[in-house]
Amino acid sequence: MVPKARNESKAQTKSKTSVLFLHRVLGGETETRELEGREMGALVAAMLVVLAVAVASGASTSKEQLSTRECENLGFTGLALCSDCNSLAEYVKDQELVSDCMKCCTEDSDDSTTKITYSGAILEVCMRKLVFYPEIVGFIEEEKDRFPSVKVQYIFNSPPKLILLDDAGERKETIRIDNWKREHILQFLQGKVKPASAI
Repeated sequence: MVPKARNESKAQTKSKTSVLFLHRVLGGETETRELEGREMGALVAAMLVVLAVAVASGASTSKEQLSTRECENLGFTGLALCSDCNSLAEYVKDQELVSDCMKCCTEDSDDSTTKITYSGAILEVCMRKLVFYPEIVGFIEEEKDRFPSVKVQYIFNSPPKLILLDDAGERKETIRIDNWKREHILQFLQGKVKPASAI
């Protein structure tokens, strides 16, 4: 029975030493009392919160951005807001996917994506696959003339996408439109592509 008491005493001393060390790390060097029970739990919880905040702030400040092509290959357009990635993280537990989303997103702000407009666009699609996209065919045949700065390019094996162009005609953003309805394409182009008179 005596050896058991001695072992318990060593375990308690080790635990108290760890707690004292943790207490000093958090800045409580002036107070060197032993912490027990609730105090120890609260201290550990506080330390975990501080660690989580430090990791989160470090991740947000040193955000690595991927190129437009890399993002497109991963399935992200670059027009997603970072708050969308945070929402994704709530539903999808794949940290690598969420990390890729954060590397391809745009920071949320009033000026970020809502007010960006482009000088023109290219609707790129494979002519052989058009039969699978009746909404896009309807847009090309009936609505495209309303947008003189939007050109249609037929590229073999290309999925349907809108390529948005800046004033110099350089490609700035690419958006897959596989499942878009005609009215979505119209609404998007009306909001994102400058009218021909403004160019």
